Amino acid sequence: MSVENEDVVDIISIDKANSVVLTISDHLDWSDTTEHQLLLQSKFNRYLAFVESGDLLERYPAGKGLRVKFRVVFKFKPDQTSLEFLAKAKQIIEEAGFSLETEVFAESDDN
Repeated sequence: MSVENEDVVDIISIDKANSVVLTISDHLDWSDTTEHQLLLQSKFNRYLAFVESGDLLERYPAGKGLRVKFRVVFKFKPDQTSLEFLAKAKQIIEEAGFSLETEVFAESDDN
């Protein structure tokens, strides 16, 4: 499961703030920023459809009544263009009534 498989929700969990968290696992580098952003956009669209269609609660009934948060965990730090893309995505996701957070996992000099 990863950002490349747009038909799958990678991870579903409940965080300490009592939100259902839908996590995207992103292991790709940013050498092709445009393609990477398109993959993320497709994954975001899939996650939005998963929640808005009711599939989330059908498959994960423990999430009933909880806020929904999208989370992207990156292996590599996004470049400036991608940070701008993520800011726009966050705005759209928030307008839909959800939240978005991002994190770089195990950031190092290589990324």
